[in-house]
Amino acid sequence: MNFVKTMDELPLIVKIILAIPALDIIWVVYRLVKSINKKSTIGVVLALVLLFFGWPFLWLLDIIFIVLRGQVLWVD
Repeated sequence: MNFVKTMDELPLIVKIILAIPALDIIWVVYRLVKSINKKSTIGVVLALVLLFFGWPFLWLLDIIFIVLRGQVLWVD
């Protein structure tokens, strides 16, 4: 839970930097940990799928949603 809170409280520019293609794995881990904390089976499964197949486009969606909403898009 501490990891999710820490990521949520990061400054906007740091969140954007963490969303660039090579570092975006951090946001996938964030989604996984957040879903595990909420005991969301669908969220965990989706996070694992994104971990393996979401690389080509996920970073772009993350940057867009961080700029517009201040957080990454997620189902929880």
